[in-house]
Amino acid sequence: MGIISNRVEHYSGSGHANQEQTATTPVNVTVSGETMTSFAVHSVCLPPQKSTLQKLRHRLSEVFFPDDPLHGFKNQSRLRKLILALQFFFPIFEWAPNYSFTLLRSDVVSGLTIASLAIPQGISYAKLANLPPIIGLYSSFVPPLIYSVLGSSKHLAVGPVSIASLVMGTMLNDAVSYNKEPVLYLKLAFTATFFAGVFQATLGLLRLGFVIDFLSKATLVGFMAGAAVIVSLQQLKGLLGITHFTNSMQLIPVLSSALQHKNEWSWQTYVMGFCFLAFLLTTRHIGMRKPKLFWVSAAAPLVSVVLSTILVTLFRSKLQGIAIIGHLEKGLNPPSSNMLYFHGYFLGVALKTGIITGILSLTEGIAVGRTFASLNDYQVDGNKEMIAIGLMNMAGSCSSCYVTTGSFSRSAVNANAGAKTVVSNIIMASTVLVTLLFLMPLFHYTPNLILAAIIITAVIGLIDYQSAIKLWKVDKLDFVACLSSFFGVLIISVPIGLAIAVGVSVFKILLHVTRPNTGVLGNIPGTQIYQNVSRYREAKRVPCFVILGVDAPIYFANSTYLQERILRWIREEEEWLAANNGSSVKCVVIDMTAVTGIDTSGLAMVKELKKMLEKRSLQLALANPGGSVMEKLHQSNILESFGLEGVYLTIDEAVADISSSWKA
Repeated sequence: MGIISNRVEHYSGSGHANQEQTATTPVNVTVSGETMTSFAVHSVCLPPQKSTLQKLRHRLSEVFFPDDPLHGFKNQSRLRKLILALQFFFPIFEWAPNYSFTLLRSDVVSGLTIASLAIPQGISYAKLANLPPIIGLYSSFVPPLIYSVLGSSKHLAVGPVSIASLVMGTMLNDAVSYNKEPVLYLKLAFTATFFAGVFQATLGLLRLGFVIDFLSKATLVGFMAGAAVIVSLQQLKGLLGITHFTNSMQLIPVLSSALQHKNEWSWQTYVMGFCFLAFLLTTRHIGMRKPKLFWVSAAAPLVSVVLSTILVTLFRSKLQGIAIIGHLEKGLNPPSSNMLYFHGYFLGVALKTGIITGILSLTEGIAVGRTFASLNDYQVDGNKEMIAIGLMNMAGSCSSCYVTTGSFSRSAVNANAGAKTVVSNIIMASTVLVTLLFLMPLFHYTPNLILAAIIITAVIGLIDYQSAIKLWKVDKLDFVACLSSFFGVLIISVPIGLAIAVGVSVFKILLHVTRPNTGVLGNIPGTQIYQNVSRYREAKRVPCFVILGVDAPIYFANSTYLQERILRWIREEEEWLAANNGSSVKCVVIDMTAVTGIDTSGLAMVKELKKMLEKRSLQLALANPGGSVMEKLHQSNILESFGLEGVYLTIDEAVADISSSWKA
């Protein structure tokens, strides 16, 4: 019994597949008394012809509008399109008409709950950014109001966050001392916030959200953990009552400073500080173990502030060694547009700080928004969120606010408290407003140690050791990336650690692009399926064939590597066949299923590879090339050199057809 081929044209310029031929169907025929099996070899079609403009339009649509955000505008009246446009740019018009008292009741409860967390955290994070504590409260008032109009997440609680505060404080303080030049430092902070907002809004408007994806999950885990350790160690100044403490953000200088100034340690400060820290950590643990008791951990920071303030006020004469916040101005956010610093020596510092804090805050805010959207079965548009966060930071920079975004801790409390819409942010902002107008004198005797304890409690959740363990088990390269960013932050500096995180992420992308996976494929007996022989033991090599799989586009960056690797695979297969008394290799088949694209360097490589194999009396065939790959092969005239026995729809058809030609 032999094999003959019922040959169909292998590739066609018509762009239309033969709808009747959907499988490689064997048909028994008799030739010279011998039963032969005939296979119908299907054509590999070119994609429908398109003009260059049509191709460009399609490509831009896939890159920038993968979600087709304007699909709802199709076949709508002008009035309806206007309403949809308002809802698209201002999500408040989408949910406000259906808002009810029931929703308001839930949002009021959640808004008051997150306000109890936002007020102490706002003051604490401002200190982390080396800014006056009042700036933290200002930043918890205006930005949430802006986000409630423009934001699409129902559960995102907006305000200052630890990582952006840390990075801003570190980068600005490296250029300008906040102690020696407080006015200039404040100007740079507002200007950096403005640039962060412009950068964020621009990314959203141009739909360039993929830029923030260069911070991979692995590098973020390491960066966040390293930053959390540094932030926690910096709080030793407040917890121990040290007056002269280093401004450095490296592990060794911080520890050295704490030990060198042991004579400044205040026993009243560290006894009270560690007691409140233990209380906050305990309530945090309760909230994590029992989500229904979320209010315990949410109210703990404010309760700690109130209790510590009362203690210091009542026993002021006996607790003189404890540092306090001091006087805080009452009143609304003063305008700060006149303080924006758009010229001068430090403009570059403000710009760089703004871009880096903008990326970090975007990454955190969008990740938090998407997390709670998936948990509550709704979608968040990443690009619209970028615009909302960007505009609120731009507005914030003109109203005495610094960089804000969605906080994971506050958003978790917001969701657990039963928030239904972004009105919870309005309630929180209203509570902060009341605090700014009437309650600021009450914070005069609030000790700095409680702010340090609140910061440590907040950032300790950023140390995600379970994710690091999972990275080690799943992907060793990701684990190395995680460690690189972690130690980069700890040992060198926060900005350098962030640069290392981005660099490792980019290196990983380049590694995957320039060194794609390849492997030898074999047939699983009784099927038309071909799989990697090292992965599937039952997969059998086909006599006289070397079948190789390439799992990446073929570009200039990997074409040379792929050529060398394919030749090495052929040599190794020939050696394996010789050692196992197998038949000699006659044909090399490359499975192009995973090759999603090819450029001119890749085309040149394919052409050169075919010539090299022909010199060794080996045939080259391509199986299942994609539409764009097939089109470029056709336009470059490489298909002409392959002839009829060169391009196939499947590996099985290639093996059957080429084998039949040898028998014929």
